[in-house]
Amino acid sequence: MSTIPALSSGDVTIRPIRLRDARALERELIDNRGWLRQWEATNPHGPLSFDVRASVRSLQANARAGLGLPYAIDYKGEFAGQLNVSSITYGSLGCATIGYWIAERFAGHDVTPTAVALATDHCFFGLGLHRMEICIRPENAPSLRVVEKLGFRYEGLRRRYIHINGDWRDHFCFALTVDELPQGVLRRWQDGQAPTEDATVPPADRARASIPLRVPPRR
Repeated sequence: MSTIPALSSGDVTIRPIRLRDARALERELIDNRGWLRQWEATNPHGPLSFDVRASVRSLQANARAGLGLPYAIDYKGEFAGQLNVSSITYGSLGCATIGYWIAERFAGHDVTPTAVALATDHCFFGLGLHRMEICIRPENAPSLRVVEKLGFRYEGLRRRYIHINGDWRDHFCFALTVDELPQGVLRRWQDGQAPTEDATVPPADRARASIPLRVPPRR
C-alpha cells in the first residue's frame, strides 16, 4: 500500500484507503443509502454484504496483487467518498477502469472530476498505462456529467454489462488513451481545453438503452 501515492489538487485529495477509514466509510454509506443504492454493484450469486472492514481488506489485497488502486476521497480534509482503479492490466493492453462515489453533500464542488483526473493522470504517467475506461449507467446523470467535463470519449453501449442494485444493467462506455492528452487530464480540464462534446451519447444508443434487452426464460 505504501507504493500508492496520495494526490491532491486544491481542496481534493485522493489517498490509499485504510482500515481506520472503516468507521467514516460505514457512516457515509448508511447516511447516503438513498443517494447511492441505485448505483451500487451487487453480486448475483452471493448474499448482500455490508462488512466495511472486510471490503477494505479485499481492496487492499487486490492492490498488493497489482490489480487495483483503492483510494479514499477527501474534501477539505473530510472523508467524502471512494475511488477505485480496478482491472489493471499491463503489457500489450495497458488498461484499467475507474469506479467512484461521493456523499451527496459534497456533490456540486467538482470533487469527483478532480479525483478521477488525478487517478487517471497517475495511471498514465505514474504506472505507464495506455487506456482508462469508465462505464456508467444511462440513468446516472451526475456521473455522465463527470466524463463530459473531463472530455472522455464515448465508445458505445454495453448491454446488461454490470450487476447493479440487484440486476444486470446497461452501461455507456467512455475512455481516454494517454496519447490523446500529453498535458494530462487534470491540466487539460483546468485549462478549459477538455472536448466536452466527445462524451456525447448518440440518440440511437440512448433509445436502445431505454428498451430492456429481451432475455429468454431459463428452462
